Amino acid sequence: MNRTQIILDNETHKKLKRIAKLEKRSLSDLVREILSKDLAERERQALSDAARLLLVDYQTDAELIAFTSLDGDDFNV
Repeated sequence: MNRTQIILDNETHKKLKRIAKLEKRSLSDLVREILSKDLAERERQALSDAARLLLVDYQTDAELIAFTSLDGDDFNV
């Protein structure tokens, strides 16, 4: 882990301290969890956006759809 310092407005700090106290955990642990969840959501959204951009190509590019008639077929190798 890396140590870092952030400046929070008073209201945000109070809310975070209250939640941490209710959950019997440190403020640092709570902030790490919140950041981790936000970063995971941003990554999920970025992947979703990339997939959405590629969908048009996937549906229309002849080289990509050449074998779609085989989708679902079982192959015996």
